[in-house]
Amino acid sequence: MAFIHFTPTLGIDEKEIEWTAIRAQGPGGQNVNKVANAALLRFDVRTSSLPEPCKAALLARSDRRLTADGVLVIRAEEFRSLEQNRVAALARLTELVVAAERDAEVAPRRALGRVHEGDLGGDLLRFVLVVAAFPHA
Repeated sequence: MAFIHFTPTLGIDEKEIEWTAIRAQGPGGQNVNKVANAALLRFDVRTSSLPEPCKAALLARSDRRLTADGVLVIRAEEFRSLEQNRVAALARLTELVVAAERDAEVAPRRALGRVHEGDLGGDLLRFVLVVAAFPHA
């Protein structure tokens, strides 16, 4: 069982990625319509083994490569070699997952609740209320 590492602490089993070899677009010379050298990567974010915060951050992205079902579809066709295109697609997936992990690590900001006199100490709260009561010139 091979493991794909995105970071030293984050990775997935390679079985979670579905690969398809497809024909690349554009002019191809003698091999046009004969050789499937573009790579199509499909990665189901919802059923993956990624941590839940990372999944949520990936699914929250507005990316045209993400389907409504939560499947990330990456097409790579810039190289003539299928293997190089697979590496390019995997590099793009890695960039997306690392960015999502970074987004998930940023703690969400909480709204401050009501401040009561006993919470901050009476003197500080009275000072703030007095300053707020006088309009600034």
